[in-house]
Parts: sequence; structure tokens; C-alpha cells
Amino acid sequence: MNRLLTIAALALIGVSAAAQQIQVNKDNRTLAVTASETATADADTAMVHIGFQAFGPDEKTAYANGSRVSNAIAKALADAGVPKKDIESQQQNLTHVQPYETQNLPADQRAQRQFTVTQTWDVKTKADDAANILNVAVNAGANQSGNIDWSIADEKALEAQAAGKALTRARAIAEQMASGLGAKLGWLIFASNEAPARPITPLARVAPMMAMKAEATTPPLAINPRKVTQSATVYAVFAIE
Repeated sequence: MNRLLTIAALALIGVSAAAQQIQVNKDNRTLAVTASETATADADTAMVHIGFQAFGPDEKTAYANGSRVSNAIAKALADAGVPKKDIESQQQNLTHVQPYETQNLPADQRAQRQFTVTQTWDVKTKADDAANILNVAVNAGANQSGNIDWSIADEKALEAQAAGKALTRARAIAEQMASGLGAKLGWLIFASNEAPARPITPLARVAPMMAMKAEATTPPLAINPRKVTQSATVYAVFAIE
């Protein structure tokens, strides 16, 4: 068993030049199998997307309003213990509001919404802290927030787990095939990720966009981390006896 695991581990590192020389035919008595499997784990990392929109009757006022909200959000995240390295600015814009965007508003509100400032950030945090980070940002003025991307820190380990399951499945299939041929399955000769599959990701964005600033006493939304799934396809060649 240890020998099999050693061979499998070395073979799964990649397709070597020797792999191109393997001939699967009746003369060298080999049997080739392709199998796919998945591995699933609870997300341990979250990327919380937060942002805001502020308005003003002119560029200077809109920018001042945006600056106030922007710095309030940054301070709130810092006070919540989020390291600066885990906060990435995505975009920030100061633009003129198009007339069609405010045509249904009363005249006084249209006058106050001639220019708009928008800004967005991605905040990386532990999955269990995502709801609290979102709540902190919204309470500070992040009125366009809520999307969350879920992931797992050690994606390679999850991929290796999927590859291991695929190899086990490949052996089971090969054993059935060998039995049908009246032969006995021998050692694993070669194995590789034939076509590394893209991760099967869940719906990445799970929370609705916030339309209004939450009250300071509002508790966080009930948000549960999603599961992350990684897939692997293994090509394996076995000897038959």
C-alpha cells in the first residue's frame, strides 16, 4: 500500500516525458482509466464587497460628502480590527448625474443630486467574521454593500484531496474492468491530472445590496459561510496480470 501511495504521489505531480511513451495495448498488458471526483469543505475565507454612493448639488459638495463617508467607513473597519493589507480599493468615481436618473424625484431632491461620488472596496476576512464586517461597514455609511465571495485558504490541499479520491475511483473502475477481462489488476504504473478541472464554485454573491444605512443598534445579518468544492480528473494506467 505504501508503495502504491508513493507511486501515485509522484505521478500526480505532473505529466512527465516518460508518460508520453506509455503504450496501452494488449502486448504490455496495461489498462488505462480516467476518473473524476470532487472534494468539498466549508469556506474559511470571505471577500466582502462594500461600497457607497453619496450625492451633492455640485462637484465640491458631492466630493466632500463622499470623503466624509469614505473616511468613516475606513475608520470603522480599522476600529473593527481589519488590517489595512486586507482592504483593497476597487474603484472610486465622481460623476455628473444624468437627468433620466432623477427625473422621477421632486425638484428639491433633484437639485441635491446633481453629482455623485461612488467608491468600493474588497475586504478579506475570516468566513465567520463576514457578517460582522458587513454590518460595521453598513453602519458607517456603506449603502451599496453586501456581496460576498467565499473561498478556502488552502485550495491546493482541497484539490489534492479531490485528486486522491479520483485515483481511488480509477482503481475501483480498473479492478472491475480487469475482472471482466478475467485478469488481475496489478500495480499503478502512471497517473496524472489529465485535465485539471476548474473549481466548482457556489453562488459567489449571497447577500443583497443594501439600499439604506442600518441603525447602529441593528444586529448583523444572519449569514452562513458557503461550501467550496474542488474537482479533479485523473488519468491512470495500471498493469494487469
